Amino acid sequence: MSLSPELTQQILDAVEAGFEDQVAFTEILGRYPSTRGQEHTAQDFLHDALKARGYAMDRWAIEVDEIAHHPGFSPVEVDYSNAINVVGTLRPREEKGRSLVLNGHVDVVPTGPLDMWTTPPFEPRRDGDWLYGRGIADMKAGIAANIFAIDALARLGYRPAATVYQQSVVEEECTGNGALAALLRGYNADAAIIPEPEDDMLVRANTGVIWFRVRVQGAPVHVREAGSGANAIEAAYDLIKGLRELETAWNERKGDHRYFEDLEHPINFNVGKIAGGDWASSVPAWCEFDCRIALYPGIKAADAAREIEDHLRRVSERIPFLANNPPEVIFNGFFAEGYVLEEGSDAEETLARAHMSSYTKPLESFVTPGYLDGRVFVIYGETPCLVYGPYSEAIHGFDERVSLSSVKRVTGTIALFIAEWCGLEEI
Repeated sequence: MSLSPELTQQILDAVEAGFEDQVAFTEILGRYPSTRGQEHTAQDFLHDALKARGYAMDRWAIEVDEIAHHPGFSPVEVDYSNAINVVGTLRPREEKGRSLVLNGHVDVVPTGPLDMWTTPPFEPRRDGDWLYGRGIADMKAGIAANIFAIDALARLGYRPAATVYQQSVVEEECTGNGALAALLRGYNADAAIIPEPEDDMLVRANTGVIWFRVRVQGAPVHVREAGSGANAIEAAYDLIKGLRELETAWNERKGDHRYFEDLEHPINFNVGKIAGGDWASSVPAWCEFDCRIALYPGIKAADAAREIEDHLRRVSERIPFLANNPPEVIFNGFFAEGYVLEEGSDAEETLARAHMSSYTKPLESFVTPGYLDGRVFVIYGETPCLVYGPYSEAIHGFDERVSLSSVKRVTGTIALFIAEWCGLEEI
């Protein structure tokens, strides 16, 4: 339905009227330390909050066997007992509009050393326009925006005239298996919105991501005979330097990939963890390091994985010890392709109108070299997925924060999108 100027303003006013409650809700959600394997308490809170609003609820633990066959699956080494997804379904009396998924991930990355935070990461702090805390920007403020956009419509006596699924999923920060499990459980729609912290813009394309661990076996001896052994830690450094060569080579291919041609450095390689050795006076017998590297849309994760293995084999052949003792590569997380949101969809045009009404400026799009669950909807659900969300700073870092004025405008955009895309019916 086309929104009149009067209804548009009423919806934005309703978002404004409920915004302090929305901030309070976000603060409560931010107090749950929903790091990997600990998301269930935050999910319980969201389940109860949606149930109280009249949603039909579904809550389940991800079963690896149910999704492992799918090409979008990422391998895991952890227990999924507490890997809980929550979906609330809101249905109209009569389906008149187009259906919608409002998706967000409740899992957050580790805090790092607590003494590097100004205030405790799971005690949200408000300072002017900023709300601080781990996961506040990435992306608990977005989950709250999804919920309170519907609340704003209810404040006016309306609900969507099409089915809406509120999804709170896990595993976005490490595999993407949460969103995939929800899709394979049957939760898909005519469009999806994910309000990730994207600086008030729409993501046009993003990279895929692969996680892998490299395991190096050394030859331990006493340090007095160090020359007769093989230092696994030093060998690991040689392999890391070699992987930097692969990163350079992949970045040199950016001209072959639409939307990535003008990015300075679209493919980022990171060594995120390293461990090795058992004793300061022994030449280390082992070393393991965990890595992340990006890949362009259209590149199969399996093909990129083979290239990683082949490259490490070539690097090892240059090092006498490793030539006879090649490293082992274990893929242990993200095994995900990137995606492109093709231009010109009805969903994007609807978002552009809603954004213009909320921000009074045109919607911009950009390309991001990070992982997004949008790939699940675009590649496997064949659904236009609008990853669009508030301005933030220091996500994954210390003193992570989100702009509350931006959150309010994003909430307004989502509410206006729902009203036009789904249509409205009186409660």
